[in-house]
Amino acid sequence: MTGNQDWPRVAVVGAGAVGGYFGGMLARAGVPVMMIGRAAFVEAVKKNGLFLDTLQFKESVRVEASTELKDVRGAEVVLFCVKTTDNAATASALAPLVARGALVVSMQNGVDNAEQIRTASGIDALSAVVYVAASVPEPGRVKHAGRGDLVAGPRSQRTEQFAVLFERAGVSCRISDNIAGELWTKLTWNCALNAISALGRAKYGQIAASPDARKVIETAVYEVLAVAKAAGVHSPGFEDPQVALAGAFKIATQMAEALSSTAQDMNRGKRTEIDSLNGYISRRGAELGVPAPVNHALYTLVKLAEGRV
Repeated sequence: MTGNQDWPRVAVVGAGAVGGYFGGMLARAGVPVMMIGRAAFVEAVKKNGLFLDTLQFKESVRVEASTELKDVRGAEVVLFCVKTTDNAATASALAPLVARGALVVSMQNGVDNAEQIRTASGIDALSAVVYVAASVPEPGRVKHAGRGDLVAGPRSQRTEQFAVLFERAGVSCRISDNIAGELWTKLTWNCALNAISALGRAKYGQIAASPDARKVIETAVYEVLAVAKAAGVHSPGFEDPQVALAGAFKIATQMAEALSSTAQDMNRGKRTEIDSLNGYISRRGAELGVPAPVNHALYTLVKLAEGRV
């Protein structure tokens, strides 16, 4: 596709599955994209381009790539896609490099990343909720297995700028005035499925087909809803627990071939983001006096499995 002079310059900080997919979709539409990633990724992309193996097409896309964070300079939009465990260090290093007025958007799992980024760096980051099943089978290649849409909010000039950027590139981006509720809705699905996929070495479709797994999901979801209620979070999906539960099973069915990001990290011997998922519910529940034993158990088992208790 041809470039377009009125696209903003975009930098992807943390070019893994999420950053690779959404940054790749922008680059495919002609957006000038700089991806910051690991050496093997950068080497592969410089040699062959970024290969997007999606449900709709298979295509190599030309993007700029660097291992150096300093190469975000000049970006008008920064997609913040690092692991949540790296938030503080990355945000602090990013602060002096980001232009005044640049839009920094957290596209991560969990509900408090923008807050963590602001605390560590003073950067006024926005939050986006990401729905995509994607993996990186080898450096420079993104395998897409389901969905690929975003939710941003609340409505403002900045969130509209972000949504228009992706909509023009063919990526659905909805704006919500209840972004906290949207983030918690996504957290609910993550707490329901990620750890079970990792510990059971199971794709989402296998989990949905298991009556026993469905019982664990049910309890985990109800615990998240109880913590959300105590935290004063309101979401349309939280009013009826059965609706929230149905949502978790719908996600599992929509992304039947996906392994959770937690499972992918464990398979590669990497630290997971479980502290921001079931671990967050366990901690927040303890603060609020709401028991969350199943979420605490899932969190603990993943930590044991990754050897970092």
